[in-house]
Amino acid sequence: MGRGPWVALALGLLHLCLAQANFAPNFFDNGIGSTNGNMALFSLPEDTPVGSHVYTLNGTDPEGDPVTYHISFDPSMRSVFSVDPNFGNITLVEELDREREDEIEAIISISDGLNLVAEKVVILVTDANDEAPRFIEEPYVVLVPEDTPAGSSIFKVHAVDKDTGSGGSVTYFLQNLHSTKFAMDRHSGVLRLQAGATLDYEMSRTHYVTVVAKDGGGRLRGADVVFSATATITVNVEDVQDTAPVFVGTPYYGYVYEDTLPGSEILKVVAMDGDRGKPNHVLYSLVNGSEGAFEINETSGAISVLQSPAQLQREVYELHIQVTEISSVGTPAAQAMVPVTIRIVDLNNHPPTFYGESGPQNRFELSMNEHPPQGEILRGLKITVNDSDQGANAKFNLRLVGPGGIFRVVPQTVLNEAQVTIIVENSAAIDFEKSKVLTFKVLAIEVNTPEKFSSTADVVIQLLDTNDNVPKFTSHYFIARIPENAPGGSNVVAVTAVDPDTGPWGEVKYSIYGTGAELFLIHPDTGLIYTQPWASLDAEATARYNFYVKAEDMEGKYSLAEVFITLLDVNDHYPQFTKNFQRKTMVLGTPVKIEATDEDAEEPNNLVDYSITHAEPVNVFDINAHTGEIWLKNSIRSLDALHNITPGGDCTWSLEVQAKDRGSPSFSTTALLKIDITDTETLSRSPMAAFLVQTKDNPMKAVGVLAGIMATVVAITVIISTATFWRNKKSNRVLPVRRVFRRRSNPAPRAVRVEWLKSRSAKAATKFILKDPPNENFNNNSPESSLPPSAPALPPPPSMAPRTGAAHWTVPTVSGSLTPQQSQVPPRPKTTGSPTQSTLVSELKQKFEKSMHNKAYF
Repeated sequence: MGRGPWVALALGLLHLCLAQANFAPNFFDNGIGSTNGNMALFSLPEDTPVGSHVYTLNGTDPEGDPVTYHISFDPSMRSVFSVDPNFGNITLVEELDREREDEIEAIISISDGLNLVAEKVVILVTDANDEAPRFIEEPYVVLVPEDTPAGSSIFKVHAVDKDTGSGGSVTYFLQNLHSTKFAMDRHSGVLRLQAGATLDYEMSRTHYVTVVAKDGGGRLRGADVVFSATATITVNVEDVQDTAPVFVGTPYYGYVYEDTLPGSEILKVVAMDGDRGKPNHVLYSLVNGSEGAFEINETSGAISVLQSPAQLQREVYELHIQVTEISSVGTPAAQAMVPVTIRIVDLNNHPPTFYGESGPQNRFELSMNEHPPQGEILRGLKITVNDSDQGANAKFNLRLVGPGGIFRVVPQTVLNEAQVTIIVENSAAIDFEKSKVLTFKVLAIEVNTPEKFSSTADVVIQLLDTNDNVPKFTSHYFIARIPENAPGGSNVVAVTAVDPDTGPWGEVKYSIYGTGAELFLIHPDTGLIYTQPWASLDAEATARYNFYVKAEDMEGKYSLAEVFITLLDVNDHYPQFTKNFQRKTMVLGTPVKIEATDEDAEEPNNLVDYSITHAEPVNVFDINAHTGEIWLKNSIRSLDALHNITPGGDCTWSLEVQAKDRGSPSFSTTALLKIDITDTETLSRSPMAAFLVQTKDNPMKAVGVLAGIMATVVAITVIISTATFWRNKKSNRVLPVRRVFRRRSNPAPRAVRVEWLKSRSAKAATKFILKDPPNENFNNNSPESSLPPSAPALPPPPSMAPRTGAAHWTVPTVSGSLTPQQSQVPPRPKTTGSPTQSTLVSELKQKFEKSMHNKAYF
C-alpha cells in the first residue's frame, strides 16, 4: 500500500512522455525499377531531355504530418536534379553525359517540420549512342616500296568509340568501294594491297585512301542512330631501281656546216635514270656509225666532230649512242640506246623561193565559190617553195599574213622544198556579201639561220556569189491599225524583207498564212498587205487579227514574221434597252435603275449617258447620267408631297428616258418607264404589301409562293383524309357523304366591268401625249418613224370568277396613260385595307392570271 502512489506517479510521467514524442518521417523503399520512393538503384539514360520528370520522392510521417522533400549535391559536383518540395517530383535540369560522369551522388531528405531524415543515393547514368568513332594517332602517312607484293599489309588504323555495347563497336571500310589497288579489313582496320594490284612510282607517287569508321548503332532520343568518322591515309610510293634510263628530247638531229671547225660540239644527248626517286648516275658511249668522224663525252653526252666538213665522206651519218646506269656500288646496271642523225650542210646563201607552173612567181590568183566546205584544199593554187641550201640553211617556216583564222598553210615547217597547200579553216568568213576579193600573203622565213632569209607570194581569191542567205524581215513583227469600216481592198501595212544575195537569189516573194489571214491579201513583190475586196471588218466580232508573213527566195529559203492587226472601233451601234417599255416600283428614299448596253467594242463608243427627255410634271425625278439610277428630287420626301403634285392621288408615273453613247457621231435611243411609288410606312404596316411590292416586278416569284402554299394545304388535306379513312375502317363505320351547297351572290355583270375599264383606259391614254424630240444623232430610225411611242397596253381582265361573300375583291383602275389629268369620275368608297395594298394585290392578281393564261396552266 505504501508503493501505490509512486507507481501511479511513474505511470503518469511515462504516459506524458509518450504523448509528447514525435517520430521522424521515412522514405518508401520500392526497390529496383521503381520511379517512386527513395531512388534506390535508380538509373537514367544519358539522352534524357532536360526538363523531364524522372522520379518522384515518396515517404510518410508516422504521425501523419505533411512532409517536404529536398535534394542536394556535393559542392564540387553539378546540381543535376531539382525537386518539388511538396510533391517530391524530381526534374532533370542539366544534360547527362555517361562518358564524363557515369554515376551521380546526391543526398535526398524528407522532413515533417521537426525531424529531417537524409539518405545518400547513387544514380546510375546508362549509355546512349551519342558518341561517334574517333581515329587516334592521326595523320596517317605511310611509305610503301613500289615493289611491294600484292596482298601485303600496308598500314593499320585505329578508331575508338566511347559508347558501350553495339554503339561502342567499330568497323572499318573504304569510302571508295571500287578502289582497284587497296582493301580494308573491316574488323582489324588493316589496309592491304589488293590481289593483282601493283604500285608504280613512275606513274603515281602518292595515293590518298579515305577510311570510314562506323559504330554498331544504338538508341538515341528514341531513335536508332549510327555514327561514323573518316580519315585519310596518305600512301607515298617509294622508288625502286626497276626502270631503264630514258633519253630526253628525241629524236636527235645534228648539222655540220661548211665552216664548222674540227672539235666543235654538234649537239648534246640527254638521258636520265627512269627511277626518279633515287636516280643512278649515267655514262654515254658511241657504239657505231661514226667512222672515226665523231666522238661523245661520256658524262655530258655532247657529240663533237673530229674532222673538217671537207674531209667528211658522207652527207648523212647515223650514230648509235648508248647510255649505261652506274649502281651505288659502282657496277654497270640498266642500259638504253638511241639513234642520232647528223647531216652535213653547206653555208646559207639562198633564200626560200616560190614557184608556179612556169617558174618563179610571186602572185597567184584563184576564183572560188563563197563558203567552201570546212577543210577544203584550194586546188586551183599550184605553189611550190624551195631553198637551195643544205641542212639547217634550207629549213624554213611557212605562215600566212593577212586576214587571220580564214586559211591555214600546210606544211608549216619545210626542209629544202615542199608543195604549198592552202586549207579552208573558217568557211563562214569567206562571204561574198562581206568581201568579194580576199587577198593575203604566204611568207617563207628561215628558222635557225642568223640571216633569217625570207620571201613572200601574194594570193588573190575572187569570190563567186551563192545563195547562202535567207531573206530577213526588217522586224520580227509588224503592227497595224485599220478602222473597222474600211472598205474592201484597203491598204493595211507594208512588210519588208532583205536578201543580201545577188541576182535572182536576192529576189524575194511574199505570202501570208495562218488563222486570221483569210481576210487579207499581200502583194508578192512589194509586201503590201491589204484587205480582201469582199472583206467586211467588224471590231465587235473580231477586234484583232494575227497571222504570219513569209519571205522566200527562188530556192525556197525563207523567214517568217508575225503581223498584228487591230481594228479601230467605229461608233456603229446605238444603245439598246432590255425593253423599250419597263415598269418598276420605287420605295421612297430608294432609287430605281434602268440600263442600256452599247455593242461597240471600245470606249467612248460604248459608254452610255442617261437623261430624262420627257416627264410631266418635270420637277419630280432626277437621273444619274452615268449609272441610270432614278430617284425623286430632294424636295419630295413623302407620298403627301406626291399627292399634292397629282390631284387624282395616283402614284404611278411615266418617264421617257434617253440613253446616248459618247461616240462621234453619237447615237441614242429612248425607253418608256412606268414607276409605281410607295413608302416604307405602308410596307411596315402590312407585310402582305411588302411582299407584293417585292414581287411586283417578278410575278413568277409570287406564283411560286402561292404554289407552295397550295401544295402544303393539299398535303395536309391528304394526311387528314387518310387518317380519317383508316380510323373509320378500323371501327367498321361508314359515315354518310355530306355535300354543302352555298348560294353564290350575283356578281356585277362582267361586260359592264370590262367596258368600264376600257373606257377609263381610253380616257386616260388621251390625256398624256409625248412629243418625240428631233433625232439629232440619226438613231438608225427611218425618216418616216416620227410618231410618238404608243401607250402600253392594258393587262387583260381577270379570267377568274369573283368569289362569293360579303367581302368581295375591288379591282382598282390601272392607268394606261403616262401623266393622268384630273379624273371626272367621282371617288369610290374606300375598301378595307390601305390603297397601296389594294392596288398591289390587283396588279399582282392580273399578272398572275396573265402568266397562267400564257403558259396554259388551266
